[in-house]
Amino acid sequence: MTGQPTHFDIIIIGSGPAGFTAAIYAARGGASTALFGGVAPGGQLLQTMEIENYPGFVNPVVGADLMQTMLKQAARLGTTVFTEEINEVALSDRPFRLIAGSGKVYTAGSVIIATGARARWLGMPSEQKYIGKGVSGCATCDGFFFRGKEVCVIGGGDSAAEDALFLTKFASRVYMVHRRDKLRATFRLQEKLRANPKIEIVYGHTPEEITGEAKVNGINIKNVKTGASRRLETTGIFIAIGHVPATSIFKGKLNLDESGYIVTDDKLATSVFGVFAAGDVMDTRYKQAIVAAGAGCKAAMEALLYLEEVKK
Repeated sequence: MTGQPTHFDIIIIGSGPAGFTAAIYAARGGASTALFGGVAPGGQLLQTMEIENYPGFVNPVVGADLMQTMLKQAARLGTTVFTEEINEVALSDRPFRLIAGSGKVYTAGSVIIATGARARWLGMPSEQKYIGKGVSGCATCDGFFFRGKEVCVIGGGDSAAEDALFLTKFASRVYMVHRRDKLRATFRLQEKLRANPKIEIVYGHTPEEITGEAKVNGINIKNVKTGASRRLETTGIFIAIGHVPATSIFKGKLNLDESGYIVTDDKLATSVFGVFAAGDVMDTRYKQAIVAAGAGCKAAMEALLYLEEVKK
């Protein structure tokens, strides 16, 4: 690495509603602002086909379209958007020092972390064996490949419900396997699930083993009460059991809770003065785009106030 680091007043790591909203507010606040969003800025909403609970849209909006609009808005207001990731951070330095995937070094007066969360896997050996061969963590990415086939979604929350509904556009039948006797998905999504004739909700079952040869040909599931096994002849298994925060590069540098989420105070400040966090990377409860956007706003406002304070 050669040359002088490129400096910004505020650097935002990660995109999605939290990251883009933080960028919008930081840039409008007069700070030189950069956002590192990876090769596909937009976060988890890139995988959501229809969003009908984000204020301002009478009709459902496609997640990727909403994120593209936010990106353009942030850029118009002056944010420099990098389509690469930050791989290393030095948060004990002043200014903060960040190293991108390209090896380039950037410095910042304040940092906002909005790296979000990634899909959680079951942890079964057979699951790992068939990832990319019928097992997927992204229905919107891979649903097209199962046109006319029977598929299975594992999970009972909003993500699982949205995946199941999306997959009915391609699959002939969608099994939704959930370990409990009722879903955790919102009432509106549950209504949609029950109204769709292609979806069968299998309550009280957990995955035992995913089977196949070159590709998946089925999954064995077990009744949690009786222990009885049932086989589903499916060629696609979609895992939708939640997410884990993307905080690996911050371990040992910021306070994290036992699940890996960044610990913040009510002003979204982390354990390092001048570093803030917003969105699913610190939100252990709500996991909603509008909440993440609000947190991004708060983090940017606090970062601007911090920069003013350190100038005094």
